[in-house]
Amino acid sequence: MPFINSEFLLENRYASRLYHDFAESQPIIDYHCHLDPADVSNDRTWENITQLWLSGDHYKWRAMRSNGIPERYCTGDAPDRDKFQKFAETMPYLLKNPMYHWCHLELARYFDIDDLLLSGETADEVWDRTGEILNRSMSARQLMCDSNVVLICTTDDPIDSLEHHKRIQQDPFGIQMFPTWRPDRILAIEKPGWGDYLRDLEQAADMEICTYDNLVTALQIRHEFFHNVGCRLSDHSLEGWSAPDFTDSEIRAIFRKAYDGAAPAPGKAEKFKFALMLEFGRMDAARGWTKQLHIGALRNTNSRMFRQLGGDLGFDSIDDRNIAHPLSRYLDRLDDDGNLPKMILYNLNPRDNEMMAAMIGNFQDGSTAGKIQLGSGWWFMDQKDGIERHIEALSQLGLLRRFVGMLTDSRSFLSYTRHEYFRRVLCNILGKDMKRGLLPSDFSLIGSMVEDICFGNASRFFGFEIVY
Repeated sequence: MPFINSEFLLENRYASRLYHDFAESQPIIDYHCHLDPADVSNDRTWENITQLWLSGDHYKWRAMRSNGIPERYCTGDAPDRDKFQKFAETMPYLLKNPMYHWCHLELARYFDIDDLLLSGETADEVWDRTGEILNRSMSARQLMCDSNVVLICTTDDPIDSLEHHKRIQQDPFGIQMFPTWRPDRILAIEKPGWGDYLRDLEQAADMEICTYDNLVTALQIRHEFFHNVGCRLSDHSLEGWSAPDFTDSEIRAIFRKAYDGAAPAPGKAEKFKFALMLEFGRMDAARGWTKQLHIGALRNTNSRMFRQLGGDLGFDSIDDRNIAHPLSRYLDRLDDDGNLPKMILYNLNPRDNEMMAAMIGNFQDGSTAGKIQLGSGWWFMDQKDGIERHIEALSQLGLLRRFVGMLTDSRSFLSYTRHEYFRRVLCNILGKDMKRGLLPSDFSLIGSMVEDICFGNASRFFGFEIVY
């Protein structure tokens, strides 16, 4: 039997029936990804598996570095065939790493390669077989259609023109694509280049920004622009999350000093960020958006490699700073003012699963089922163990059946198998509980729960008019 087979990850007949009868055929709403909208708009193609599989994939680069592979074969100028060879040679060392599952699942689903395992010895055959399909029938849009995707949300800066989203809306191809508002750069008041970014925002909003009030107005203009192009979600990656007290006059003074080119004094940047995050919450609530908070990444930890290569290339890890108090204070401030939007909270440190699962229950207000969500396993936790931990924490402390489901959080067009992976894990958990008598042996009841989590909840929660 092939390693990737119909019963992969399904440990009993209950799990198998749940997956094949209720989960397998559900469409995909990928409400958080990092695909380049231009690749979708232009229907990108690739010359070989390296370009499709290894380019931009920091998961694979980290594994290759750990296996003693020089940087030239990761982010460097080595030929594509040589890069693939080095990754293939790394695969046998990835046993028990989730990439071993992910990679073979992708090879099986998109290239019909389920009769061999990737290694240095099989690299030639895999290279040739994937190349035949890439050259014959594979493109960005085709991969999305073949994956049963109906809607995706990309991640976009407030200054983006959204030209590719508008182009697809004017010339649809069967899959909807909408932007997501990601204003991280304007929050980074303490970092070099913030003033330059402010000038870019001025141009995008077509107004001068010389006061904090101007800044809020400009961001509101861009927020409305995103809304008119179909945006219904925002996203923030928060490092060193804090919620200090501040006054309006203090925030205006902090902005003015930064506008004049002075670095913020200690503690001032945190006040500015918290004040602006409250403004973003109010904007999202006013337009009915869903806010996503990604909390707990420790980024660009290797100074030497940051100087050599830049950021976001696989030198990030899990942070261990306490987040419960500032998160609670942020939610409470918005809720107390009547401005708490729908929200999805993602934690990167697994120790925070139960804390966040309990936290979301504090701010459910009866207006929307599952208004505050515990997001799926993120980054280092979007694997079998992380998914299982997330599901169990949410089950014990919240309502699993209201969960809005999985996402790819990926830059790869092959990552839609993450949805299949999640669905198999979900069905296996529920199937094992059915076998043990912890859940009723009622396939109509449990099957409808699976359908809700895989597709139905997301289709109802975000406010999109989904066409499929």
